[in-house]
Amino acid sequence: MPREPRTPAQYWDTYKPYRGEGEQPAPVADRFEWTYPGHGPGAEVLGQPCRALDLGPAEGKEAVFLARQGVETTGVDFSAAQVERARRWWKDVPGLSFLHADVCDYLASGAAPYDAIYSVWGAAWFTDPEVLFPLLAKSLTPGGVFAFSQAEPSPGAYGPQPMRGKWLEGRERELTVLLWQYPPEAWADLLKRHGFTGIEAHVLPAPDAEGLGTLLVRAQRPA
Repeated sequence: MPREPRTPAQYWDTYKPYRGEGEQPAPVADRFEWTYPGHGPGAEVLGQPCRALDLGPAEGKEAVFLARQGVETTGVDFSAAQVERARRWWKDVPGLSFLHADVCDYLASGAAPYDAIYSVWGAAWFTDPEVLFPLLAKSLTPGGVFAFSQAEPSPGAYGPQPMRGKWLEGRERELTVLLWQYPPEAWADLLKRHGFTGIEAHVLPAPDAEGLGTLLVRAQRPA
């Protein structure tokens, strides 16, 4: 039986299953988390935005944190289940909205530019940077920040990598999605080629120095 391909949205709906109507979200942390809780930098990576865009917010915790700090924040997710849940959980948070859309389609739609666009183990991991980065450059205000985090790249991984598994619910057939992996210097080169400046790309070691590290990348649109 051939493996069954899945879109990023279908992957996350499987890996992070939709929760029932009665379940409440976990408390939002008192800091912005790019990686392991309490580890690494926080919201300061984004500067001091007035408007921010979250690419693939899932449960929406990072977006909620920013909105509670007075940042007008929008989360865009390709998963209808994730968006419905986030809207239901956080409907009373001022300055926060969640949209159901493909991130590239949304960025290409001509929405007003953002001061910061970010992805925390989200859509930037599942999207071809040759498609995503030009759209981001046009969707940021001058001097605006783009930042993302994801798992550190596997040794020798370069470009789109298939990720397979039965995940959490014991499926009989594996699911396959593509994740874009590059070493930090390759991400920096890609961003520079698409006109970004002030680029920082590095791997944060896991807190216990034995677990999986986190790739953290930050860049700016020229002022």
